[in-house]
Amino acid sequence: MSDLPQLIDPFARAITYLRVSVTDRCDFRCVYCMSENMTFLPKNDLLSLEELDRLCTRFVEHGIRKLRITGGEPLVRKGIMTFFDAMSRHLASGALEELTLTTNGSQLRRFAQPLADAGVKRVNVSLDTLDEAKFKAITRWGRFAQVMDGIDAAVEAGLKVKLNVVALKGQNDDEAIRMVEWCGARGFDITFIEVMPMGEDMGDGLRLDQYWSLKDVRQHLETAYTLTDIPLNTGGPARYSRVEETGGRVGFITPLSHNFCESCNRVRLTCTGQLFMCLGQEDEADLRKVLRAGPGNEALDGAIRAAIARKPKGHDFDYSRQRVGGEMTRHMSHTGG
Repeated sequence: MSDLPQLIDPFARAITYLRVSVTDRCDFRCVYCMSENMTFLPKNDLLSLEELDRLCTRFVEHGIRKLRITGGEPLVRKGIMTFFDAMSRHLASGALEELTLTTNGSQLRRFAQPLADAGVKRVNVSLDTLDEAKFKAITRWGRFAQVMDGIDAAVEAGLKVKLNVVALKGQNDDEAIRMVEWCGARGFDITFIEVMPMGEDMGDGLRLDQYWSLKDVRQHLETAYTLTDIPLNTGGPARYSRVEETGGRVGFITPLSHNFCESCNRVRLTCTGQLFMCLGQEDEADLRKVLRAGPGNEALDGAIRAAIARKPKGHDFDYSRQRVGGEMTRHMSHTGG
């Protein structure tokens, strides 16, 4: 185990969870995540897989216990299994408790078994609808059957699957009950997420039009199911309930209607090496610059600790009074889901 100090923020919260975006690229163009015609970052701006290894290793040395790989779509990053295989050594040593990822599922048929072999135990699959036509409208590109096959591949590889569903008013608000039923039948957990004000097209009110409060989602689900709150903590921001009729679990991530900042143990590293101490704040630390300044770790360790010392108490996302507040100009695909 490392003798480096644990990362503690100004509000006495231990930072034990790092979410790492390994690419801003994706094989979909989901309406709440990307523009239809995205301009992706130059390759040189992205951290190499070796740089990602070095940086993530330093975070593990500082007490990070959970590492979630995101994107974009992480599995479209060339050579990505090299990185997962490298991170597996921290699982083997006991320094890291969990290595996992969030994916759109499109590449799981190819990667599910290698991920399981690298020590990944569970995956979050972003899937907002079980309707093929709606899926094409939301993702703009389609490939619904490919995603369904990818989910089957994950199950075959022994991976535990959880669905992440962004609640979208007017798009999937008639499917929530069906999706809970489908997940219950397959033994999957499901988490509903409020759409967040991120990306260049917020000014036209798109996110406000899409916003479906999870308070309303829960009330809708309770017309069909009995939900019992449970004290489950998976390391993330979701609050969970047991669905008595199916035995499954449903989670709610509510950054807008009820923020979860008081227990935040997370920071986010972008594919360009920028560390965001809060998803809903613009403050960032440029770790790429420090990383590329030299091979030693003293300056890098200092930059990590200095960044954590600036972690704010919470974010400013707000949809009250029919306006968008605290909006972020960067796309979710750049920061990581």
